[in-house]
Amino acid sequence: MKTEITRMLGIQYPLFQGGMAWVADAKLAAAVSNAGGLGLIGASAAPGEVVEGMIREAKSLTDKPFGVNVMLMSPFADDVARICAEQGVKVVTTGAGNPGKYMEMWKNAGIKVIPVVASAALAKRMERAGADAVVAEGCESGGHIGELTTMTLVPQVVDAVSVPVIAAGGIADARGVAAAFALGAQAVQCGTIFVCAEESPAHENYKNLIVKAKDTETIVTGRNGGAPIRSLKTKLTRRLAKMEHKEISLEEFEKFAAGSLRKAVQDGNLEEGSFMAGQISGLVSRIAPAKVIADELMQTSEALLKNLVAERGITFE
Repeated sequence: MKTEITRMLGIQYPLFQGGMAWVADAKLAAAVSNAGGLGLIGASAAPGEVVEGMIREAKSLTDKPFGVNVMLMSPFADDVARICAEQGVKVVTTGAGNPGKYMEMWKNAGIKVIPVVASAALAKRMERAGADAVVAEGCESGGHIGELTTMTLVPQVVDAVSVPVIAAGGIADARGVAAAFALGAQAVQCGTIFVCAEESPAHENYKNLIVKAKDTETIVTGRNGGAPIRSLKTKLTRRLAKMEHKEISLEEFEKFAAGSLRKAVQDGNLEEGSFMAGQISGLVSRIAPAKVIADELMQTSEALLKNLVAERGITFE
């Protein structure tokens, strides 16, 4: 399946792995890139030297293109942006801010810049800033979310911009991939299903919670503070949800939640961890190698797209 995105980035599959904080490390990114997709290192709030180390490690594990997800609100964003340029990273995806001030440096370094957006208006601003493509991420996704669903967001972003659109949020099988292409996307980005890759550093407790999850087992917290986050329902997230209905300060809320993602990913702490995951968790049924995940997503969706009309018994009169 060749699209504008596969041709632009020189990858086999129109498939991105989400740049998930604490999860998207060098090993996972390299595994997805070796499988034919675009692996992403999640820089999150890590210092520049840590991100540089991950980039060097990924280079030692793959000769395929990979990228870095830069969180622009990070106190180390300037250093990370510079290191991406110096290290010759092929792709940068961005979130939580405007990458405009880094655009010239990145473009001069030959980097393709692909911001993550949650609205058509933001997609237009990113295109004007020089973005090569955008990731339209619906609120079904895990982690920080917007308000629009993937089904409503993607076609509106496709209509709003002339650059390619990557669909994200609620995609974990061939049907989701096929639907994204029907909405006008040129590629898909998947996060939750890659948390459950064998190469993912996520604790086994994290992976098992996703595998065992049902369709209604995610919850959104943090809306009152303007930073909604989707996670699996646990003791911590249920308590956070109750706290939001009480008169507590944003500082107190954030202090209570601080470090909870690390506790989930590294420690598998079922009491104090925040296990970020998308609504698609109910469709993730096993832990598998990144290559198996990528091959099944892409090859099965290709067959589905080719045979969709015949398989569904649809006729045209």
